[in-house]
Amino acid sequence: LSAAIRPRSAHAPRSRLLVAEQTANLAGGAIWPLEQLNDVASAAREAGLATHLDGARLLNAQVATGTLKEQGMAAPAVGGGTTFLQAKTANEVLKAQERRIRLQKLKGDLVDKARAETLIFRLAREERDGWVTWPARVAALMASELAATLGEGITVEAAVMQKVLEAHVRAQLDSLAEIRSGLG
Repeated sequence: LSAAIRPRSAHAPRSRLLVAEQTANLAGGAIWPLEQLNDVASAAREAGLATHLDGARLLNAQVATGTLKEQGMAAPAVGGGTTFLQAKTANEVLKAQERRIRLQKLKGDLVDKARAETLIFRLAREERDGWVTWPARVAALMASELAATLGEGITVEAAVMQKVLEAHVRAQLDSLAEIRSGLG
C-alpha cells in the first residue's frame, strides 16, 4: 500500500481514498482475507487516507468464506436469501410462462375472465327472457288444446292459462336464480 500512495506534489493529485473491492461474484473472483483487509485499512488510516468498502460486497465475501459463522453470527437474509442465479432463473421461468399464456390467448385457448363473465351473463339473460315471454306465446294454443282434449262444453280461458303458466315459470326462474357461477 505504501508504494501506491503518491507523495505530495504540485504536479499530481494527492492520494485521499482507499477503495477496497471484493470481487466475489458468479464469475468467481477473489476474496480478501479479513486479516489482510484489516491490515490494509489500518495502513490507509495511518497514511491519512479515507477507506471505503461496499457493505453488500463485504457481507457477500463473509458469507462466501463463512467468517460470519465463525464469529457466531448468522448471515443476513438479503432478498430472502435468493442468489443472483436463482433470481435470474425465476425471471426466465416467469418470462416463459408469460410467452406461453400470450400464445394460448392468440390461439384462442384462453379467454379474458371479464369477457367470459359478460358472455355468460348475456346468455343467461337471453334464456331468462325467452322463458318469461313463453307463457304469453303459448297460452292461447295450450288453452284451445286442453279444451279440445277435455271435450265439449268445457272452455279454458287463454288469459287464465297465461297467468298460471307465468306463475310457475317465475317460480322456476326464481329457484334457478340462486345458482351462482364463479370463474375464478
